[in-house]
Amino acid sequence: MSLLNYAIYILPMLLVLAIYLRTGRRNDKRVKARIRDAISSDMTEPPSLHPVINTSICIGSGGCVNACPERAIGIVRGKAVLVEPAKCIGHGACAPACPVDAISLVFGTERRGMDIPQVKPNFETNVAGVYIAGELGGMGLIRKAVTQGKQAIDSIAKNKSNNEDLDVLIVGAGSAGIAASLAAKEKGLKFVTIEQEDGLGGAVYHYPRNKIAMTAPMHLPLVGLIKAFEISKEELLGMWNRVVLQTGLKINFNERLEKMTPKDKGFTIVTSKNNYQARNVLLAIGRRGTPRKLDVPGEEQAKVVYRLINSAQYRGMHMLVVGGGDSALEAAISLADEPGTTVTLSYRSEAFSRVKEKNRQLLKVAQMSNRIKVLLKSNVVKIDEKSVTISYHDETLEFPNNGVIVCAGGMLPTPFLKEIGIMVKTHHGTKAV
Repeated sequence: MSLLNYAIYILPMLLVLAIYLRTGRRNDKRVKARIRDAISSDMTEPPSLHPVINTSICIGSGGCVNACPERAIGIVRGKAVLVEPAKCIGHGACAPACPVDAISLVFGTERRGMDIPQVKPNFETNVAGVYIAGELGGMGLIRKAVTQGKQAIDSIAKNKSNNEDLDVLIVGAGSAGIAASLAAKEKGLKFVTIEQEDGLGGAVYHYPRNKIAMTAPMHLPLVGLIKAFEISKEELLGMWNRVVLQTGLKINFNERLEKMTPKDKGFTIVTSKNNYQARNVLLAIGRRGTPRKLDVPGEEQAKVVYRLINSAQYRGMHMLVVGGGDSALEAAISLADEPGTTVTLSYRSEAFSRVKEKNRQLLKVAQMSNRIKVLLKSNVVKIDEKSVTISYHDETLEFPNNGVIVCAGGMLPTPFLKEIGIMVKTHHGTKAV
């Protein structure tokens, strides 16, 4: 065979190889830039269940990249890496998508431990009659939280009350709590479901707008199979509301669990609105816990809330947002988009940390156009009916105000769990079962 014939075969192969290598270098450059942005924004710690990739096994197939709805994984030099760890919220879709089982799902990291209560295979804790399902137990995956809620009720149904006590008090109306409530209703149990917030969804309610919330179908008692692979936060919350309406499920909103006291064959439970006697308690309260408050005069007013639901309801008002995370920035930006709304953003530190670069840029644009007034190193002093007082550097400033949105995160329920005797273990990269 002549050199010309060899060239006819070899040159196309070399061209394909050159294109492949050039594309790979461009991809590496983009992914490395995302990694640098995550590091500079201090967004390097995943908040919950997350993947750890064994690079000695990884073949760089890209299956995990395509499976991750958050696009938190990328490929660098032919190996998968967790590019933006803080974006990972525990969908877990990456692990089954890996063709060589190079991905393990773990709780916590070496730097940031994750407190997880110890539960038995039937989701009962070491305190007899107290069960935990869903995110509080470390499982942020919606489909698995639903399954856990149902399985916990299966166990509780074997320990029914023989008197007028409730068979179970269900605490929380997120994925696990709704599924558990439907299962309890299906089995004819005596139960009450309470939710400290004013809406369904649990942790999902606090996701950013349009965030992908579910990646697999699930089966709900009284409803059947829900066929959804990728569904946004808004679509999922709409679905939960339709399910509650369709099944006639009753949920006591704005009712917070305050105290549990063991008694003979059950518990006496005190909430912010009522007292209950129950044989069992199912905690499906998520990991966010109770919203962190400012503890300032006037905070008890109805105009003070702890999440933004609909920015349009504040159109034309004077608004204060308190906090320095993504939820605070997103709330302020969303409010500033409403016609006639003035927005002040107060944060106690001297700089925003652990926030997405996109939110930083949007906030900067809003500041430059005078749509948001940012007060760093400031603290709310007092909230009056028509104004707020803020300490800012060496000044005390008063602003007209119609509403306050506090985005200061939540207090983890770990102290409450320990108070009632539940054993909690801190995990630093422990593989999920």
